[in-house]
Amino acid sequence: MGQMPELIALKVLVAVADHGSMSAAAREVGMAQPNASRSLSTLERRLGLRLLNRSTTGSVPTPEGYLVVEWARQVLDEVDALVANATALHDADGGRLSVVASQTIAEHLLPGWLTRFRSVHPEVQLQVGVENTDGVLAQLHSGACEIGFIEGPLPHGSAHAQIVAHDELVLVVSPDHRWAQRDEPIAAEQLLDGILITRESGSGTRRVLDDALPHPVTPQMELNSNTAVRVAVTAGAGPAVLSHLAVRDALRAGQLIALPVAGASFRRPLRAVWSGPQHLGEHATTLVRLASERG
Repeated sequence: MGQMPELIALKVLVAVADHGSMSAAAREVGMAQPNASRSLSTLERRLGLRLLNRSTTGSVPTPEGYLVVEWARQVLDEVDALVANATALHDADGGRLSVVASQTIAEHLLPGWLTRFRSVHPEVQLQVGVENTDGVLAQLHSGACEIGFIEGPLPHGSAHAQIVAHDELVLVVSPDHRWAQRDEPIAAEQLLDGILITRESGSGTRRVLDDALPHPVTPQMELNSNTAVRVAVTAGAGPAVLSHLAVRDALRAGQLIALPVAGASFRRPLRAVWSGPQHLGEHATTLVRLASERG
């Protein structure tokens, strides 16, 4: 055997074994498909083994390939552990933790999580940002933050993730709205075209809404924050579907009314997400644990 295998080739091999196709494996590791194919061909030459049976319907490991896949998993786990432990050493003397959260989490949950974190690690400098879900993922992949928190579905292969809590979106109207006195649930189809005030595309709230309805909504108005949407609904501009966290005070005060929706489920997971090594550093691990315990 000649040169040592490259780590990225081992990642591609494991991803092919997990997903059954080169295209899916390339997406997971963030490579163009031709580059992923070349990396595996190079790996086979270096090991002197044929690792995959390739066909027009997909790729599966050969018997030797299955053995190499399991060895590759062990190598990649050890590399992840090395990076995580090195990060922990770097952070041992104080250090810093950069966190970016999507709006609903940042406004209603993250402050409590960070307060509990500071009681455990008062020496750590916290850097906190607020984005929509797409913005959080972009910050992760650029290396601008170590840990993110997002709402709703996670694009396949875009990051490592752990569910820390759940949230429910609710349909709300002002007390003067024509739906306010209805006894029957609102049909999901009634929310589709030109009715709702919504968050912008790229937000977790909008993504959950679009996924829950028969087809993506056409809003009458798009606004870039929960507060702006809530104020517009309170003023009588129209109905909206927002996180219960974002409207609970207005519901208690009678400023908004929640309505049931037939034919749609708006429950969504809240996730911690991170890029790079599978294992987080000590400080990020602590924050995720605290969020999971009290989310």
